[in-house]
Amino acid sequence: MGLEPFSFFLFLATQALVAATSRGTYLEIPHQIHLLRPKSGARTNDVPDLSCLSWRLAVETNNIIGWKTIPEKCEGYLGHYMLGQQYREDSEAVAYEAIVYAQSLELAGDGREIWIFDIDETSLSNLPYYAKHGFGVEPFNSTLFNEWVNKGEAPSLPESLNLYKKLLSLGIKIVFLTGRPEDQRSVTENNLKNVGFYTWENLILKGSSYSGETAVAYKSNERKRLEKKGYRIIGNIGDQWSDLLGTNAGNRTFKLPDPMYYIS
Repeated sequence: MGLEPFSFFLFLATQALVAATSRGTYLEIPHQIHLLRPKSGARTNDVPDLSCLSWRLAVETNNIIGWKTIPEKCEGYLGHYMLGQQYREDSEAVAYEAIVYAQSLELAGDGREIWIFDIDETSLSNLPYYAKHGFGVEPFNSTLFNEWVNKGEAPSLPESLNLYKKLLSLGIKIVFLTGRPEDQRSVTENNLKNVGFYTWENLILKGSSYSGETAVAYKSNERKRLEKKGYRIIGNIGDQWSDLLGTNAGNRTFKLPDPMYYIS
């Protein structure tokens, strides 16, 4: 799935948000990929209360940890951010730096150089789900979320898809490392292929042996196993700090924005 289908999805998600919430004031902007005016510093709007912007900054810099839901008063702000231009520009800036870094490398070309991609909010976007559930203001409901995942309808994050294609063109192999459980392997494979992630070296899902383990422990161990097999992790991209912290994280890591939820 390229930019146009993702943009069409944003239009639909925005319509759902406007219809579903009465907590904010939403102003239409014609000829945009969204119908919401970004708030609180997303552009140059003068908004008196910038606390939600500061909260998002603290989350992205990993200064606020262990949180369960976004502040209720920030639902409107985060809705504007996630469906607006700034989220896309932030994602593009991260992907651009990753591409510049990859292009600067002297690759061995032996097929052992890999780049790790997280899936949710990195490769695939769950915005259609979160637009209906307050952008993280509601406590996470695993039953409802898994129902959404099992539809296999998540669009790609276009900036990550562009990075993916560039890495492949450079001869770098892709490994997907996700917290999704093994019983979602088939739907995840099909969803990835349907939106443009058509090939990979490995797709690692979380097995039952990791029950009760943190994402940091699980992903660290799986990256270590990859390196023991002779792979060299030259890059690693994810939306959660738990995708990037721990051991065997790779030569360089890249953090995509995600203020909607926190995974330890």
